[in-house]
Amino acid sequence: MKKIFILIPALALILGACGGEKAGTEVKELSGAGATFPNPLYSKMFSEYNTKTQVKVNYQSIGSGGGIKQLQAKTVDFGASDAFLNEEETKNMGADVIHVPTCLGAVVITYNVPGNPKLKMSPEILGGIFSGSIKKWNDPKIAAENAGTTLPDKDIMVVHRSDGSGTTAIFTDYLVKVSPEFMALVPKAGKEVKWPVGVGAKGNEGVAGQIKGTEGALGYVELAYAQQNNMPMADLKNAAGNYVAASLASVAASANIDLPGDTKIKLNNSSAAEAYPITSFTWLLIYKEQKYGNNTAEKAKAVVNLIWWMIHDGQQFNEALMYGKLSDKAVAAGETNLKSVTFDGKPVLADNPK
Repeated sequence: MKKIFILIPALALILGACGGEKAGTEVKELSGAGATFPNPLYSKMFSEYNTKTQVKVNYQSIGSGGGIKQLQAKTVDFGASDAFLNEEETKNMGADVIHVPTCLGAVVITYNVPGNPKLKMSPEILGGIFSGSIKKWNDPKIAAENAGTTLPDKDIMVVHRSDGSGTTAIFTDYLVKVSPEFMALVPKAGKEVKWPVGVGAKGNEGVAGQIKGTEGALGYVELAYAQQNNMPMADLKNAAGNYVAASLASVAASANIDLPGDTKIKLNNSSAAEAYPITSFTWLLIYKEQKYGNNTAEKAKAVVNLIWWMIHDGQQFNEALMYGKLSDKAVAAGETNLKSVTFDGKPVLADNPK
């Protein structure tokens, strides 16, 4: 009997070791790369998710173009982009990719002039600045929109993104829509364009830093970066003719619309009276069929669980960081897309995650 009691603990240790091995296969680390536009929000979300689940998410804020390339190369578990895949990019991915929106954001015009007064800018002014025909801060067109404001007789140094950028795709889509002058020089919006004027900086972080450190500079960044750096933001004239500041309310007004099932939609230049004119969803991208390379069913489920959490519980962090929360319609579309994800042809989500 003594031997039996010795063997049973020994057997328990063996079984425990086997159980430990199995537990060790649980996914505790995921990787993603892409958009700098939502990086402040994603940093918060991923930190909270790690606390909740002990799953660490390594996210590289390298720009939407870089994120798409890394997903295509299958070196990350998910990509992130502020612009949905175009026809060529979709073809290059080699397999179906789903888009899941995570938040709404705004691209703002920020600047550095003495006193940093609150400025108003129309589509004509922005098109002129980024085309190079408006060169000085005290240009008559800027002065006319900002009566009573003292503007310096100083050159405008335009700052734009130097990397493949969803923020650039959003901003150039807007300019092409509202400025014939700009469209004549840059006929097609995109993540990378040949800018008529200006200097480049990498990431929203780089553009914000360049503007903040250079008197006379002006450029475009995501709202959160301007807020975090206490930078001034111009009120922009929208399609309804109203000057609107970027805010949670004005961003939400632009997205109060029906969505296509794939969520691929541009929100710029909304006709809503109170809408801020340069807004967009930002998306996470994953392959619809997750069985590829060395990927596992456990990894596939971990990725889908993360994104499901982001569009549900994770939404509580959006507004504090100046990102718009998803509408019920956007959440429902994201759910449908996530439920379409498979591993070896079988749905990854049999039921809604908790």
